[in-house]
Amino acid sequence: MQPIDSSTQKHTLLEEEQRSASASTQTRGLGRTFLALRHRNYRLYFFGQMISLVGTWMQTTAQAWLVLQLTHSALLLGVVSLLQYLPAMMFSLYGGVLADRVPKRTLLLVTQSISLVQSAVMWLLVITGVVQVWHILLLVTLLSITNALDSPTRNAFIHEMVGRKDLPNAVALNSSLANMARVLGPGLGGVLIAWLGVAPLFLLNTLSFLAVIIGLFMINTRRLYTVSGKGTNEKKLGMFQSLREGLSYSWHMPAVLLIVGLIGGIGLFGITFNVMLPLFATSVFHIGATGYGFIAAAYGLGALISALWVAWGNRQPNIRFLLIAAFAFGTLEIAFALSPLYILAFPLLVGIGFAQVVVTAAAATAVQTITPDHLRGRIISVYLLVYAGALPLGNFLAGAATTRIGVSITFLLGGALCLIVTITAWLLRQPAEKSLEASITATEGE
Repeated sequence: MQPIDSSTQKHTLLEEEQRSASASTQTRGLGRTFLALRHRNYRLYFFGQMISLVGTWMQTTAQAWLVLQLTHSALLLGVVSLLQYLPAMMFSLYGGVLADRVPKRTLLLVTQSISLVQSAVMWLLVITGVVQVWHILLLVTLLSITNALDSPTRNAFIHEMVGRKDLPNAVALNSSLANMARVLGPGLGGVLIAWLGVAPLFLLNTLSFLAVIIGLFMINTRRLYTVSGKGTNEKKLGMFQSLREGLSYSWHMPAVLLIVGLIGGIGLFGITFNVMLPLFATSVFHIGATGYGFIAAAYGLGALISALWVAWGNRQPNIRFLLIAAFAFGTLEIAFALSPLYILAFPLLVGIGFAQVVVTAAAATAVQTITPDHLRGRIISVYLLVYAGALPLGNFLAGAATTRIGVSITFLLGGALCLIVTITAWLLRQPAEKSLEASITATEGE
């Protein structure tokens, strides 16, 4: 495979616009919701990710249930979640630097292959009946280190597959897909656990990685869009210089700073479902694995509706819209925590799933849209550092708090803290709105 920056593979921004214009008639059939899917490379990537991400979250669900079966400990559930994200948080900034230096398809082939092996080993341990908690902790840590390279590379690769014009739609589709899988996977996983047990879910996830790997092999590297202008001397910079450049941009761009702070707060206090939903199923509603599957599926239904709506809207990044969605998310979490009946939990979880996807998709779309091409991997890694760091810490704190104050009070407190973070961001939004508008205007003028 030739590197994508060879002279035979370069496309100028003018050529991008011409190619997008020539394909405009094709978009009528796809509709604006799936505009970016007119690019063959992105189609291969998108559908491979669709299969793999659902498989990954099915495994995460099975993993949480397995830990609960082995230990009956909410605290250990939090520890597993912490290890799922902590190594990724520690190494994600370096993953972003590599994503800006190394051919992204090559990196993804390596990371996806390692993830396949990890899932296969987990399946073998479970199916043979020898699995222990320390096996799970070790394999989760390995996967987290792999994700430190994989996540920023996957997100930065979107621009190379669709070009600048279709980037907002592709980011919205990709963000919606990731968040939809985050809630659909647990829903399917809960149902399958009740039907088949946990072992088949690890096997299904192993097989799901093949969809991504085959798709990556089929991608035509000559049809990838390349970064032009700034950053052509990136490889001449040292690793730490490159890292410092990305951190400096994030700190001095008010829009990036506010979005990253908001998503960090929401992730820390609100997105604790890996720990909380199994505990609600067993301790509050007393509904077992089947009921757990249904409430997780309700969450997934809301995410599915939201994902399609976000992609269809294809809206420009908007700080106020993001904050309104975050406020709705926190409010619905409080309502769910106060819900005394299982039947009321279902519609509330649909709303929570809807609001969560709107928040995370809008945040990711804004960050990707306003980031310069040559810094894309590093800025995404900063975003993922905060998000990936907030999730395990939040799950760990939720697990620890549950042992002291109960499931419902812990979830109620998390929703209230989400509202406090959102209101604070609303009061500080004006510099972010100005910098976001200026950045979008500058990007459109290039």
